[in-house]
Amino acid sequence: MIWIDDVLVEDAVVEARFVCDLSACHGGCCVDGDAGAPVEQQEIAQIEQAYDVAKAYLPPDHRACIEQKGYVVQDPEFGTVTPLLPNGMCAYAIVEDGIVKCTLEKAFLTGKSSFRKPLSCHLYPLRVRQIAGRTALLYEPREVLCKPAQILGKKLGIPVFRFVKQALIRKFGEDFYQALEHIADKYFQHRNA
Repeated sequence: MIWIDDVLVEDAVVEARFVCDLSACHGGCCVDGDAGAPVEQQEIAQIEQAYDVAKAYLPPDHRACIEQKGYVVQDPEFGTVTPLLPNGMCAYAIVEDGIVKCTLEKAFLTGKSSFRKPLSCHLYPLRVRQIAGRTALLYEPREVLCKPAQILGKKLGIPVFRFVKQALIRKFGEDFYQALEHIADKYFQHRNA
């Protein structure tokens, strides 16, 4: 385990290779799971604002789900999460060209919103957990669904922390990310020596 500031970072965050392969998984992480995407409290108002733009990309049944259940819902096990459709897909997701995509992110990428998507989605396959009162950053890919991403990451030689660089900076700041890069560089030098 690695300590950076007050964050415990699992070794796999530096060691594992990972690059999403949407041609293989088809964005299945937006469909596969026991609950919607975890949402931080400060993101709720941002989702509400972003929804005003994102709803233009959503089919009527998705909009009806969100407007009936709310922008977020409470799950007894996972806390505040995005609402799900009856088929298990995130209500903010749509399918384009056979790939599940986030309409919140689509609004962001087109410059119509300043909110990208829930941080838990942006960081995936990394998860922020509380362990013994401490913040921990863990590598938690889905075993089958993420296998193509692990294969592509190995092929390209990209560590998971570099794949989610922007999300890590968004969550922990530039200094944290630079410290992680520094530790990783030393790790890779030592391993390759």
